[in-house]
Amino acid sequence: MDLGLLKELNTLRAARKAAILVSNLSGGPDQLVREGQSAEGVPQDVINKAFLSGKSGIVEGEGSSYFLNVQVPPARIVVIGAVHISQALAAMAGIAGFDIEIIDPRTAFATPERFAGIKLTANWPEDVLKERPLDTFTALVAVTHDPKIDDYPLISALKTGCFYVGALGSRKTHGKRVERLQAAGLSGEQIGRISAPIGLDIGASSPGEIAVAILGDIIQALRRRGLSA
Repeated sequence: MDLGLLKELNTLRAARKAAILVSNLSGGPDQLVREGQSAEGVPQDVINKAFLSGKSGIVEGEGSSYFLNVQVPPARIVVIGAVHISQALAAMAGIAGFDIEIIDPRTAFATPERFAGIKLTANWPEDVLKERPLDTFTALVAVTHDPKIDDYPLISALKTGCFYVGALGSRKTHGKRVERLQAAGLSGEQIGRISAPIGLDIGASSPGEIAVAILGDIIQALRRRGLSA
């Protein structure tokens, strides 16, 4: 194995960037491929499928077999708001394989008793996200209904390129949100990435059902995301 490529792969892993180390089992040189790039000898759809699934394995290319060592950062969910929906979503997220963190400066809501065993931070999102920045493998879910709490992380998520950005609220509420985000300098294309009303349209009404709709929406966004370097 090329030690230089291995070092680069480890650097990308530490930075939470996706990459595939492509090894030609017939003895050709290794290749390091980032999302959106191609590998010599391996069909592009095979590379794309590996990035979206996150699964390593042997594939066939142009007259050779290749081992794809797929390194995709574990997706995480950051929820702004320690509400009933967040409680249900936190319980489901772990089952689906997601790390999850709840952020809410309202200490009456953000209590360990309500979120036992869940990473919970009772602080303002702008302070938390400076220490633990969002990235492209983060889903941002804003559910407080309070612009003073929700807007900063929404703006940060859209600028960062989080693979999923969702916000709770009616269409009227979202219309006012759009006006604020436009005033903050975000483009229509960026704002259009927000899932609002949040979650898949399954007719959800209870907090648990809304959490199911949100988690389904997140999984769909992760597995169908656009691949870019």
